[in-house]
Amino acid sequence: MTSPLPASASNTAIEVNGLIAYCRPGFEKELAAEIDELAIDAALSGYVRAEPGSAYVVFETCEPTALAGFEDKLDWRRLIFGRQLLPWFRRLDNLPERDRASPIVAAVHESGQRFSGVVLETPDGDIAKQQSGFCRRFADPLTRELEKAGRLRTSRQGLPKLHVLFSGPNQAWLACGFPGRCSPWPMGIARLKMPSNAPSRSTLKLAEAFMTLLSDDERENLLRPGQRAVDLGAAPGGWSWQLAYRGLRVTAIDNGPLRDSVLATGMVEHLHADGFTWRPARPVDWLVCDMVEQPGRIAALIADWIGTGRCRHAIFNLKLPMKQRFKAIEQCRELIRKRLATVGPFDLRLKQLYHDHEEVTAYLTLKR
Repeated sequence: MTSPLPASASNTAIEVNGLIAYCRPGFEKELAAEIDELAIDAALSGYVRAEPGSAYVVFETCEPTALAGFEDKLDWRRLIFGRQLLPWFRRLDNLPERDRASPIVAAVHESGQRFSGVVLETPDGDIAKQQSGFCRRFADPLTRELEKAGRLRTSRQGLPKLHVLFSGPNQAWLACGFPGRCSPWPMGIARLKMPSNAPSRSTLKLAEAFMTLLSDDERENLLRPGQRAVDLGAAPGGWSWQLAYRGLRVTAIDNGPLRDSVLATGMVEHLHADGFTWRPARPVDWLVCDMVEQPGRIAALIADWIGTGRCRHAIFNLKLPMKQRFKAIEQCRELIRKRLATVGPFDLRLKQLYHDHEEVTAYLTLKR
């Protein structure tokens, strides 16, 4: 993702032992490659560990390192496959079942860092299902103990939050989450409620894309009621419904049928046509596309719409192969780069969303 980094959070003197990032189970290898690249950019010496199916990746530095030296390199938005990115400072093993709080409080006290709050998390896998109830019960007792120890300052702005990742019943990673640099959602997952009249769960994917790929200011300024949008491969209409819900007028392109709830919005015109060949009579504000097709073909299609000025902004999905996922993404980047080389600089942001599966979601626009 090539969006600008947010303003730096206040520096801290804490020493950390590396980075920890969360992902969708099965994508640890891809995330590990990204973390390796990020560590090189941050001039960190160490090694990465990724266990298949664990849903998280750890980079461990060769020695404790002052966070202030590379804090400005840490932004979870830089990762395609990472839902969360945090610097970690302690790993606790063999936590006693009857008193997990004391070792955690002692480790936090030893770090010398104060925090503004506590976030208890688990990886997104089978362990998460087993541990989620415990995390809910344990949050308040741990918060009270940290407050007693003077490690929490909830009224202090700019302080990081303490993230405690339970990778097992008796193992926890302690990490720092800085405002604006880490994902704002626990476990990096935007929990969205399924609207009662939405035609399919795919509407949540586009809602998450708007939340994740656009900043607050961009959503306010670039996504406004009354704008015109095109949805390629619209059936059964989840993405068209999401756009109409936000007040946009939508032309839905698909030879398949749309659900009645989509047409009932009064904001959607359904045209039976081929999404690869249909073009609008005049430019539109937004193009969205969730067609099941080779990623290179989709990338070329979207780049053509942007390059010819048929749309200003686009959000689209790239269905990835089971192997060589990064290669497929790089091929799509290159297709877009070549198509827009004579048009002007562009902004391409890529993220594997929580509601994605074997795919990534992208936002593309020309830089103004």
